[in-house]
Amino acid sequence: MSKEHLDLVAQLNARRDELTDRLARLDHEARRSSEPLVADFAEQAVQRENDDVVDRLRESTTAELREVTAALRRVAAGTYGRCLHCGSPIEAARLRAVPYSSLCMSCVER
Repeated sequence: MSKEHLDLVAQLNARRDELTDRLARLDHEARRSSEPLVADFAEQAVQRENDDVVDRLRESTTAELREVTAALRRVAAGTYGRCLHCGSPIEAARLRAVPYSSLCMSCVER
């Protein structure tokens, strides 16, 4: 594996750890949201809005964590850096921008 790929794998591992930590904090915040709402209606609206934001953050964090985990599985399988659709190498610039990319630009554009 090239030095550039090793650097990307290190980035993937760091991102996985960061996302796992973020998800744990968001899960903790979501458990807090199951507590009863305050009596003030304006404050209830703010609490509900905050709960919606936490839910959306959890969804996006979970989705990105799935992508990173799948990329790390491709590393282990020896297929990292290859397009899942056509099998061509994924452009280095694309992998630097989004290390968990699974498709080359040609397949993305199709």
